[in-house]
Amino acid sequence: MPSPKPSQRKGGHEKNKKGRLSGKSSSFHGKGDGVGPEVLPRPRTVPDLLVGRRNGVNTPDEAVIRPLKLTKLLLNVTVQRSLGPVQVLIPPEATVEDLISATLHQYAKEARRPVLSSTDAPGFDLHYSQFSLESLDRGAKLLELGSRNFFLCPKTTSNSSCSKEAERVRKKGLPNWLSFMEFSL
Repeated sequence: MPSPKPSQRKGGHEKNKKGRLSGKSSSFHGKGDGVGPEVLPRPRTVPDLLVGRRNGVNTPDEAVIRPLKLTKLLLNVTVQRSLGPVQVLIPPEATVEDLISATLHQYAKEARRPVLSSTDAPGFDLHYSQFSLESLDRGAKLLELGSRNFFLCPKTTSNSSCSKEAERVRKKGLPNWLSFMEFSL
């Protein structure tokens, strides 16, 4: 295979059949002929990664002594019959009551469907999941809960929670067809 012409190899200005330059730009590849502007040196800066440093000195022991503090929590709350979870950014010292009201506010702000009949926080209960019968205590801190995914559902009756309804069904007894199944086994 013949080697390319010396003029093409050094970034010559010969044109091909379509009228385009055949060589690569020599200034782009660092082979400038000294005609272009000189490259200015980039200043060496170090961003201030840790805001609370003392006297500009950072030792490895400081990171162990002073752990970083959480400023916000990103929580996913699925509203009953809604398509996807609502993402809520909330301070870690907030309570379950604060999370319920923030979720309802964000749900209405995003104009999600189905439209809720009421956006009053006392009308809703927060659960760990849709399969959890026990609703969370409204005064509990979010950091103490140990989860970042929750389920929000409207209260079914004025003074009962899901766990009370489950207890009422349990006390009622087994349906007749279930007792028949135990007998047949």
